[in-house]
Amino acid sequence: MKRKRVTARLSILVLVLGMVAAACSSTTDDAGTTTTTGDAGGSDFQAAIITGTAGLGDKSFNDSANAGLQRAADELGIKAVVIESAQNSDFEPNLDQAPRQGNDIAFAIGFQMVDAVTVAAENNPDMFYGIVDAKSDAPNVASLLFREEQGSFLVGVVAGLMTKSNQIGFIGGLEIPLIKKFEVGFRAGVMSVNPDAVVSVNYAGDFGDPARGKEIAISQYSSGVDVIFHAAGGTGLGLFQAAIEQGPGAWAIGVDADQLALAPDNVLTSMMKRVDIAVFDTIKAAVEGNFTGGPQVFGLAEGGVGLSPTSSTNTPADVIAKAEAFAAQIIAGDIVVPTNDDELASFTPPSP
Repeated sequence: MKRKRVTARLSILVLVLGMVAAACSSTTDDAGTTTTTGDAGGSDFQAAIITGTAGLGDKSFNDSANAGLQRAADELGIKAVVIESAQNSDFEPNLDQAPRQGNDIAFAIGFQMVDAVTVAAENNPDMFYGIVDAKSDAPNVASLLFREEQGSFLVGVVAGLMTKSNQIGFIGGLEIPLIKKFEVGFRAGVMSVNPDAVVSVNYAGDFGDPARGKEIAISQYSSGVDVIFHAAGGTGLGLFQAAIEQGPGAWAIGVDADQLALAPDNVLTSMMKRVDIAVFDTIKAAVEGNFTGGPQVFGLAEGGVGLSPTSSTNTPADVIAKAEAFAAQIIAGDIVVPTNDDELASFTPPSP
């Protein structure tokens, strides 16, 4: 089987899970570029993810994308490559060089890469690309979008039923339309089960500042808030540190991935955003010759968002059942979850 070379400015990790270990070699040229070769076995198809600057280990967005990539390596026998970006200026060269690195498809993990992936796709019309959380008009880019407001509605239901103080918090990264969907969906879920609850909203202005996230969380807990949901990426990791320090009854709700392990006694649930499923499904379609460019939306009905599987660890069964009842109504179209402040102002939820 023909072996392909993978080159990146930063270290490139060839990660293949669940398979027999393959022979690998690594060399570094005079410019400090690391070249890694490896054999995943069973296929010449090669897929890469280009991470956001938080990189692997964020316990959230990038890790979820990598899980989908590694599942494709395991189940489809492809070669899997992770290229970590240290700064925003790495996005375009990493994406543009993807076909010359031997990749058949490359994913831009995060809306910040939309311009970079569009330029790269136009420069490489025979290459497949994907981008998470943004829409590119290039025909060879699959735009993987999510109905974050639907999953956030469900964790809002959990928060509204679990609060004892009727004071609930939300921490966002940047105040942009994408994150507003989390905030507004969450607030709609809270008001659907607890109209007396007040949701305090703070934006950190950053997705990579855990210290700032902890500072905001401590301030909210100190003001009487007893449940906090974050949609702040790495900044949100500070929420779990604050919850642990506050002790029992300081509840936290995670995002993107199942974040129970970050504070096992304090996490009620997490709003799962299944980037892993979107990445895997897109790779599978490409391997089978069925790649489709353009918007592809993942909501509750598609299994793209929802409560984490460990929700029952700290959340009573009747609360989870209430959230699931609302989920059924959303899937049926009986509830249209708002995505912005104007829609929230006119939102009147039916009872499950």
